Amino acid sequence: MTRFRPCIDLHDGKVKQIVGSTLQDIGAGPKENFVSDQSAAWFAHRYREDGLTGGHVIMLGGGNEEVALQALEAFPGGLQIGGGIKAVNALKYLEAGASHVIVTSAIFDADGKFNERELETIAEVVGRDRLVLDLSCKAHEGGWRVAMNRWQLLTDLKVDEAAFRRLSPYCAEFLIHAVDVEGKCEGIDEDLVVHLAGWCGLPMTYAGGARSLEDLKLVDRLSDGKIDVTIGSALDIFGGSGVKYEECVAFNRRVG
Repeated sequence: MTRFRPCIDLHDGKVKQIVGSTLQDIGAGPKENFVSDQSAAWFAHRYREDGLTGGHVIMLGGGNEEVALQALEAFPGGLQIGGGIKAVNALKYLEAGASHVIVTSAIFDADGKFNERELETIAEVVGRDRLVLDLSCKAHEGGWRVAMNRWQLLTDLKVDEAAFRRLSPYCAEFLIHAVDVEGKCEGIDEDLVVHLAGWCGLPMTYAGGARSLEDLKLVDRLSDGKIDVTIGSALDIFGGSGVKYEECVAFNRRVG
């Protein structure tokens, strides 16, 4: 059965909800849907109290490491962490309490070319069972391609069945942000969800566009319960009006 997975997105040291497609290295900052007065550790503690395991902390750019580590300390073993994770620093986050590290950009070169040797290195350092691969993607030429560097650079890696066959031996799970709809609360990418469910047998979390509890149920139906869902900007604890956090907690308790 599909489950709700929580998130803590960090930007400039604060918990935020942003429109993913507006992230960039220079120029105007991203479009922010919500900036919390609460700390990352506060959210982590709440997830712990409500038994919501498997959520992710994402560090969007610099200035987030200290608060991210505080979140991991508040919920040891309950959160995954991503954002700037490489072979040289991954163990630090696992030792700080992360259940898994999430990797994207480190397995590509600066031009977005997939580097399988680097993936092998990271998998050897952390172990397959503690590695999550983030294949967050944008629509491209009738399919999808992985996007990196704050989702601004399209890589050479297509998101398709062949990619999952190639990558699955290295990791325990996949995380997929549908970048084109991320943060917009306009509905999920149904076509992507259907394809993901057919392409991959490993645990997977989808994020992007969910605007109601019905979207959680929709992913359950479209994926035959294979794919979990993160809801961000629509959630009331992130300033949204589409989904009540307590409804998501109750949903997970019903599915067990």
